Amino acid sequence: MNDQRIFHILKSPHISEKAALLSDAANQQVFKVATDAKKAEIKEAVEQLFKVKVANVRTVNVKGKSKRTGQRRGSRRDWKKAYVSLEQGHEIDLASIGA
Repeated sequence: MNDQRIFHILKSPHISEKAALLSDAANQQVFKVATDAKKAEIKEAVEQLFKVKVANVRTVNVKGKSKRTGQRRGSRRDWKKAYVSLEQGHEIDLASIGA
């Protein structure tokens, strides 16, 4: 897989309270990924980018919320979330990567 596809698949880490709890308790990381990304592609991208071993990948399609501004109705975009389980002894420290 080339570098451009890796950065197209993995958009950003998903930072939330639930993601922080999963990171500590279950050795899992949560990422926002491309909507056309497959589980095998996500696994390969994480392994190449962070140099870790991935045990399992679960994905969730998140429906965009419908919003209203005055009389106009619109909606946010749909997006895909990936829960990446890492093997024992491997971890990703997302706080030190951005520094």
